[in-house]
Amino acid sequence: MLTYCAQLIAAQLYTVAPNRVWTGDITYIQTDEGWLYLAVVLDLFNRQVVGFSMQKRMRSSLVSDALRMAWFRRKPNKAQVLIFHSDRGSQYCSEVYQAELKRFNIQSSMSRKGDCWDNAPTESLWGSLKVGRLYGRRFATRREAINEVIDWLMFYNHSRLHSTLNYMSPMQFEERWLAEQRKKSA
Repeated sequence: MLTYCAQLIAAQLYTVAPNRVWTGDITYIQTDEGWLYLAVVLDLFNRQVVGFSMQKRMRSSLVSDALRMAWFRRKPNKAQVLIFHSDRGSQYCSEVYQAELKRFNIQSSMSRKGDCWDNAPTESLWGSLKVGRLYGRRFATRREAINEVIDWLMFYNHSRLHSTLNYMSPMQFEERWLAEQRKKSA
């Protein structure tokens, strides 16, 4: 079931466990060869980029590939509800992408028309990438840009501190949470 509003995630900007709410968005990076499009899947639990895709065209395969990467990396429990929130871009609305969500038993949620604030955590990620790593950079090839983005994504997940995570990196935050879960079940 497709929901065209952020109501599904409004109360869940801070989730209590991994793989409950994922968000996604697309940005673009200029190279001398032309645009490079980047799609990510962000887990709102710890702000970790759990899936991404980079392509020279902005097609539904861009976002589908990022979703599949997230799914196969995270292996969410199909018995629990997983919500995927995005804007209303044609890639996310496409039949191909909506079929992928259904295949993985993921509930679709979309922002209100023209309201980027509904997807603020992912928009913030773009700001961090572009200001922190890409600003003023010139890439001769898409490959150069891809390498730089992958390097930054590794830094972001493993080292970048987030105020919303008590000044831990996404990976540190999840590792601490997993350790607490093990203690509770022991």
